[in-house]
Amino acid sequence: MDTVIHDRYVSRTERQAGMVVREEPVVYNEGTYADALSAEQLSAYQDKGFLVLEELFSPQEVKKLLAEVKALGERDDLQNRPELVTEPDSQELRSLFSVHQFSTMFERLMQDPRLVNVARQILGSEVYVHQSRVNYKPGFDGDEFYWHSDFETWHVEDGMPEMRALSCSVLLTDNDACNGPLMLIPGSHRTFLVCPGETPENHHERSLKKQEFGVPDPLSLTLLVEEYGGIEALEAKAGSVVLFDSNAMHGSAGNISPWPRVNAYFVYNSVENKLETPKYGLEPRPEYLAHRKNTQTIQPKPFQDN
Repeated sequence: MDTVIHDRYVSRTERQAGMVVREEPVVYNEGTYADALSAEQLSAYQDKGFLVLEELFSPQEVKKLLAEVKALGERDDLQNRPELVTEPDSQELRSLFSVHQFSTMFERLMQDPRLVNVARQILGSEVYVHQSRVNYKPGFDGDEFYWHSDFETWHVEDGMPEMRALSCSVLLTDNDACNGPLMLIPGSHRTFLVCPGETPENHHERSLKKQEFGVPDPLSLTLLVEEYGGIEALEAKAGSVVLFDSNAMHGSAGNISPWPRVNAYFVYNSVENKLETPKYGLEPRPEYLAHRKNTQTIQPKPFQDN
């Protein structure tokens, strides 16, 4: 397979592993495009590649959103749709993608200034949603999400040009040491890990249940952890929001506790970073995983007032 020479972030080719220094900014335009985070918060995000905003949403808001999650999981019209993904070894719900298109409440949440203005400030532009989902991780049966950089997948399989995107994870239950909280390697957003193995056709049909391609090799992960000084498990109360850079290396362990871990995710991408052709002749993934048509600029609207 020919390697595309001008691509800074070549992955899943004959190259088995490697580390590439990030070239793009982490915070664009010095964080002046919007006013949501303080200078200290921006500095922390730039340094670590992630930031926790404690209890940003009220208990009443969380209660409404959790009730909506339950209702979505019980809707007959969603049961056989590809957007609804079950656990690898059971019929327990794992993820519901494109959740903002199935739920007016989650569409309203997606537009909330507490999320949108943070994304606009960090990315230095207007934004649209590249992907949305709810990750359920049920008690006892919630499988792990293995280590990965989202950008590696979005770059290879979706044709995202640069790392000018971020994820907002809205915690709808407490995330604690027992129920498989998100783990991140602080500072890892500064290094792109080349992943081994060529991407199979229709990889997303398997990767949504268990990702086997687009994951780093153990040695590269070990070196990354040693270089940047460890792993942080992000424990926080329901209503908190975790922001993390598209290239931050992250994952989470399985949930063998009785307590589910339910988080909503909105991936905000800069309008100046829209998707191009996927790499290596791959067919574009479905719209519910990577928006190419539905790329309207998000206008901030308060969740409570919608």
